[in-house]
Amino acid sequence: MGKKVVTFGEIMLRLQTPDYQRFIQAKSFDFVFGGGEANVAVSLANYGFDAHFVTRVPKNPIGDACVAELRKYGVDTKYIAKGGERLGIYFVEKGASQRASNVVYDRAYSAISTATDADFNWDEIFDGAEWFHFTGISPALSDGAAALTVAACKAAKAKGVQVSCDLNFRKKLWSSEKANQVMSNLMQYVDVCIANEEDAEKVFGIHASGTDVTTGELSDAGYQDVCKQIVTKFGCKKVAITLRESISASVNNWAAMLYDGESFYKSNKYQMTIVDRVGGGDSFGGGLIYGLLSDYSMQDTIEYAVAASCLKHSIEGDFNLVSVAEVKTLMQGDGSGRVQR
Repeated sequence: MGKKVVTFGEIMLRLQTPDYQRFIQAKSFDFVFGGGEANVAVSLANYGFDAHFVTRVPKNPIGDACVAELRKYGVDTKYIAKGGERLGIYFVEKGASQRASNVVYDRAYSAISTATDADFNWDEIFDGAEWFHFTGISPALSDGAAALTVAACKAAKAKGVQVSCDLNFRKKLWSSEKANQVMSNLMQYVDVCIANEEDAEKVFGIHASGTDVTTGELSDAGYQDVCKQIVTKFGCKKVAITLRESISASVNNWAAMLYDGESFYKSNKYQMTIVDRVGGGDSFGGGLIYGLLSDYSMQDTIEYAVAASCLKHSIEGDFNLVSVAEVKTLMQGDGSGRVQR
């Protein structure tokens, strides 16, 4: 069994229109499960780690199906609590060409948002763990979920567990002001911070100069400054920034940067024709954690994370269903997509 990693957050039922249909056209939905921290757990289970996902799901057939789906991919579900009224739902309308994708949430009063400390034995959950991962989505769900996230972080640090956080700002869940207040408190526990081109600005007001996400112009110097500001302000050991250049909804350039407090490491850039970009950032987080826990060099870690997330963009659904060997093949330069015989 590989190294024990714990992730905590909400998993939802994902209802997506077939192909590229708009909501108004659709007569059916494709049914899968997904959520930021669950996606990371699936990635790490695929890579051979002992990945545990912690959440609360309703005690009904939908909750049971959700847990079964996680088990299918090797995720340990023994710490998942049962209770609450419902599983959160999100609807996805995939974009194409110049039409953006659209997400509609139906997650108010979900099982995890109404969970309490009584649902989780954090001391047991973190026993033997080496890493804990959460995102800025979980504390955005409710004040109770935010308090649970703080409790989890405190318990992890008490056990000497490394903590990572993907800022993952969601404007449909909370305001920048509330996010700043809650996440600033949580950052004291974070060793590795993950952000994208907008998160640092929307959550902490830290702007990357020389960058315009709407035109796809990204400045390396601007993001180096963002990394330094995050380390200086919160004391994180490492900061990883994903660099997405959106040419259209269908074609993106994808790269990333890693800062270890002393040096910057920039990955190769990939041009991707996108099948499904939901979960792309989570697959990056999973790859980053894998590289760091596998004692890869900083350069190899960021290369692995970007290659893993590049491959995720070719896979339907939230989960990144790739192997270490497949990621390493892309890292080593084989992005031809030729049939493997």
